[in-house]
Amino acid sequence: MQKMSMINLFLTVIDPFKVGRRYVIRPAFNLASNLYEETLEKTKNGVLSVRDIILRVIILLLAIVIVLWTAGFMYVAFYYAYMPSIAHTRPVHMQFKSCDISDGATGLWKSSHDAQGICSYPSAHVSLTRKQQLLMVGQPYRVLVTLDMPESPKNQEAGMFMVCAEMRDHTGTLRGHSCRSAMLHYKSTLHTWISTWMRIPLYLMNLREEKQEVTVELFSSYQDDEKNSVTDVYIEIQSKQIQFYSVLLQITAHFTGLRYFMFHWPILSAVVGICTNLFVITIVCLMSWYHWSDNGEQYLEEKTTEGRRRFLRKRSRDTNEGTKSDEGTMDDDEISIIDELSSDKEEKSTIEGLRIRKTQEYIEDL
Repeated sequence: MQKMSMINLFLTVIDPFKVGRRYVIRPAFNLASNLYEETLEKTKNGVLSVRDIILRVIILLLAIVIVLWTAGFMYVAFYYAYMPSIAHTRPVHMQFKSCDISDGATGLWKSSHDAQGICSYPSAHVSLTRKQQLLMVGQPYRVLVTLDMPESPKNQEAGMFMVCAEMRDHTGTLRGHSCRSAMLHYKSTLHTWISTWMRIPLYLMNLREEKQEVTVELFSSYQDDEKNSVTDVYIEIQSKQIQFYSVLLQITAHFTGLRYFMFHWPILSAVVGICTNLFVITIVCLMSWYHWSDNGEQYLEEKTTEGRRRFLRKRSRDTNEGTKSDEGTMDDDEISIIDELSSDKEEKSTIEGLRIRKTQEYIEDL
């Protein structure tokens, strides 16, 4: 008794409103009870053959495979619909105007080796997309510009410089503007001398170069608009003394919440998601089976009762036609058949009522 009270207390704590007991435990218990009674009855009657067992096993395995495949497919579809692309990378081809000087004596313009470098800020136009929206709406993104810069004296003398970017839609409307400062990482003369001498073999074999990658974060949490999505990015380096090998634009998704969990722990999130789908699908199947089994039993019972009534009517009609002289009486065979059918019906209804009452009492005790 004490053990039963502890079980009831535990069930009351985890399921105070009896939702699980009504819609999960009770249908599952009824299904298991019906299957057990059906199997027991067939076993007693000698009807459960090897062919029937094999057929049931095959159907069960097919059902399990279909449920597992459905759960996995639902998770994969949700993953690709919910998770955006992790990163978008575009090369940036900088444009600038070269400086030419004129000879005062001849009045001619000199170029090539007489050029004095660049006379405008390096700038570039990067096209992200033309047909469809590239960035997911509501997802924050980090916009980064990576400069591959040599450790030349000119870059070290240039010091700090500004990197600016403009985000525009297909109509050319400005959707975001940002400027950030950057510079080469400082190295002392002693540090530069020691590192250079230690890496001389790598430099001679072209395995390493005297350069640095300077990454500038222009937007830390940029969110795109659904109606006016970003299609073009304009980048400008506001320095005429800067030197670089290449420039790269990176747009990476900044995951938070469920997306962060799904990205950093993909196996664990897949297991949790598939198990959740299995639980939901199992609940739906049990509820459907429970509803269908009740309707099926009621339908079979109505059909059986209707068939018995038709049989009695036909039997009484034949008896009345065969015994016209004795109207109003029935023979012994008809009476015995009616008594047998009525007694069988009463016995089955009594057994069914007792079984349902015991099942309900057991579930309510839970």
